[in-house]
Amino acid sequence: MNEGSTTGRMRPIIVTEGGGELAVDDLRRVAIIGPCGAGKSTLARQLGTHLELPVFHLDRLYWKPGWVESEREEFRGRQLALVESAAWIVDGNYGSTFDLRMARADLVIYLDFPRRIYFRRVLWRSIRGLGRTRPDLTEGCPERLDLSFFRFTWNIPTQSRPRTLEGLARHNVAGRLVRLRSPRDVRHFIDALGPE
Repeated sequence: MNEGSTTGRMRPIIVTEGGGELAVDDLRRVAIIGPCGAGKSTLARQLGTHLELPVFHLDRLYWKPGWVESEREEFRGRQLALVESAAWIVDGNYGSTFDLRMARADLVIYLDFPRRIYFRRVLWRSIRGLGRTRPDLTEGCPERLDLSFFRFTWNIPTQSRPRTLEGLARHNVAGRLVRLRSPRDVRHFIDALGPE
């Protein structure tokens, strides 16, 4: 992140992976993606406070009480209505709906963390929150010890990550993409935005 001046005052500029420059003051729509446990929802809340933008968690749009999945078209419809609005921060992957978010996002943040970080966080989150619903999930979807979810999370580097990278390339977001590879990168990114 650099700081530039266009109006006589210093304002943060985000330099993207593709070399683009985005003024923080101009950001109205931000998509945050990454593996389970990377901290997408936490970052979304922090950015929402900092940028004074509404925050939406895709898990809340997708899951119905009792861990019931939404129908594909129902989920796409809810998400389309959301991303057509003027301002938002949306966290969540759901690669089948990348087209909706990537077409409208001013900034895409990819938390591209290694397995050793996010898998430990998922295990800890599941144990610590067992039986309780996280604020980024639909009420009635309590944390649980789910071996199939743990298996899915473990396999992200070989299964989900390649599809995520392909989706980012297909939707040509390099000029709007910031890839953060560690919790330290996230802290530096937030700090570089300046005071709230």
